[in-house]
Amino acid sequence: MCLIQLVELKNSETFNGHLVACDNYMNITLRDVYQTSASGEQFWKMPEVYIKGSTIKYCRVVDTLIDTVREAEEQARKQRQQAANHAHRGRNDAHRGRGHRGARART
Repeated sequence: MCLIQLVELKNSETFNGHLVACDNYMNITLRDVYQTSASGEQFWKMPEVYIKGSTIKYCRVVDTLIDTVREAEEQARKQRQQAANHAHRGRNDAHRGRGHRGARART
């Protein structure tokens, strides 16, 4: 679970809670939610809420989450680079690059 500090909707309502699920369309599910009306005068506590991504104007998350995601992306990038480097080992590089198939022979 991840703490969402703030989700503001296009209609100016705000939600604070724990992120349970999120998809590619930015649809999110929050638990232990505090909702604030657009005027800021009314508050509601709800056990769970689903927010459609197209209604979200702004979303603020805990700073440590951003750092965690950056570290995970960096590790994934390093693993891809290592896999790419290992894929070229042991191959004959004599025919790699320009002029291999269908090119004029050198004289």
